[in-house]
Amino acid sequence: MGEKNSHMVDESPLAFRIGARREEEKAIIERLCRGRRPVGTQTDLIYQGQSVRRGYILISGWASSYKMMPDGSRQIIDIRIPGDFMGLQSMLLRRSGYTTRPITDIQVAEIQLDDLFEVFACSPELARAILRTVSQDGAAIAERLVSLGRRTAFERVAHFMLELGARLALVGQGDETGFACPLTQYHLADALGLSAVHTNRIIRQLRVQGMMTFRDGYVTFDSRDRLISLVGFDPAHLQPMHINHP
Repeated sequence: MGEKNSHMVDESPLAFRIGARREEEKAIIERLCRGRRPVGTQTDLIYQGQSVRRGYILISGWASSYKMMPDGSRQIIDIRIPGDFMGLQSMLLRRSGYTTRPITDIQVAEIQLDDLFEVFACSPELARAILRTVSQDGAAIAERLVSLGRRTAFERVAHFMLELGARLALVGQGDETGFACPLTQYHLADALGLSAVHTNRIIRQLRVQGMMTFRDGYVTFDSRDRLISLVGFDPAHLQPMHINHP
């Protein structure tokens, strides 16, 4: 493998996320992530109602998956960050129930089911790690369902930001101090079932109370431990992974 490809493998967010450390594991992930292509912000990667026969791995950039309602409103189902799989459920069901569109310019790797089956056949350890990432994503969506049904507006915003920070830490793009964030108040509002005005008010309240600052595309946790305690954030489902080798 050439120097350029080795460098690409080392920087793979999926390899980082699942804890692939051996060179052979990184090479398998790189094969899975071949066929990369850029996608701009005005292009739907997957659209609601589409017959889907392929999925994607997000290599760089951010995207959102959302469902349009009959009245024209939008409910964001998930925010996609590097290292995430996109469209796996739709690929298995052969039809997408939502639209996925880039928030920033992104790069994706297109995958078929046979590509995943090849990984599973080559490495049971990688297969288990990939399945854990899918389970993590499902657990995060479940937490957002709890937010929509039971948490206050303040708790929704704070919990979501803590969750984003924990997810980004899994791919080396965030830590306990904060993370770069391209989301607008409209993205947050549509993800959390709030109005943009109310979301902006909560963000201002978090800043005034000295717990979190969201300014110029960057989230800073000014008092992360206090915020975690206040909203009951439990990052147990977002712990870093380590592949168990025989």
